[in-house]
Amino acid sequence: MADTRFLFVSATRGSEHEFFERSALGRSLIQAHGEVPAVDVRVYPGNREGLPVLYNDAIRAAHPEAVLVFAHDDLLLVDFMWPEKLVAALDRFAIVGLVGNRRRAPRQPTWAHGESFERDLENLSGIIGHGMGFPCAIRRLGDSPAECLLLDGVFLAMRVSTLRSQMLLFDERFRFHFYDMDFCREAARKGVRMGTFPIFAIHESVGGFGSEAWQEDRRKYLKKWGD
Repeated sequence: MADTRFLFVSATRGSEHEFFERSALGRSLIQAHGEVPAVDVRVYPGNREGLPVLYNDAIRAAHPEAVLVFAHDDLLLVDFMWPEKLVAALDRFAIVGLVGNRRRAPRQPTWAHGESFERDLENLSGIIGHGMGFPCAIRRLGDSPAECLLLDGVFLAMRVSTLRSQMLLFDERFRFHFYDMDFCREAARKGVRMGTFPIFAIHESVGGFGSEAWQEDRRKYLKKWGD
């Protein structure tokens, strides 16, 4: 682990100063994990771009031996052992998430749902908190570690070498929704193993499920994949 370089990539609506002072991810990286060696943060402040555009920019600029962690700015890392756990996870899976689904169903509306809008409870994996700090509501979705076909984009970690060897990038037609499901499908098509690992974090929001922007990206997703 001593030689591992971590690069956190996150977009935020405010300034870079506000990211580190106010956002859950910024505060947890600076305050709780500020002494972890070789941790860099690439912040995209005042963001109005789609996440895939920013993520691809970070991939192209990253050190070839780095571990990239794409994380939402409203994710609070509460696991003091996340560096060690992440290295262990990447020895097992090429792409690591906190929560995910062990199967993919036709026309599913999110990574956590099946064909209908009901949660695919039998196939979910991982654990994550929800709320504004700890204590919080804890969602125990299923066994973790577990190999998955879909991962939640709130936290996605992978080695730069994996992305470059597999020629994997995020599809820039998506903005803030379905980019993670699309990315996982592209990875699965290339035979890249994905899975969850019990790295503990708290997500401060529940996403924009059903919003107009979500509907727009879902149309793009279905047009691309057909199902």
